[in-house]
This record gives sequence, C-alpha cells and structure tokens, in this order.
Amino acid sequence: MNIHEYQAKQVLKGYGAPVAAGVAITEARQAEAAARQLPGPVYVVKSQIHAGGR
Repeated sequence: MNIHEYQAKQVLKGYGAPVAAGVAITEARQAEAAARQLPGPVYVVKSQIHAGGR
C-alpha cells in the first residue's frame, strides 16, 4: 500500500486509534485557515511526497 501519512491517520482514526490533530492542505493559501482549526500556539509543517529512499 502506498499512501501518505495523513491518509493512514484517517484510516487509523476510523478504527478508533488515537492520532494527533492535523490538517492536510494542498496549497500555501490554505495554511492560515488550517492553522485556525488547530489549538496551537506551536505548529509543525510536514511536507510529503511519494518518493523512494530517504
């Protein structure tokens, strides 16, 4: 299975597993609205792409 972390979190949450709060966005202009949905005051940005290796 080749899915992003945010997709895996949705699956786990659907089965009742505890997952950290987060918001997936696809464009920079969505960042401010996404941040308002989270408790803050500290935020972490995690960029994800499907790529081999590290």
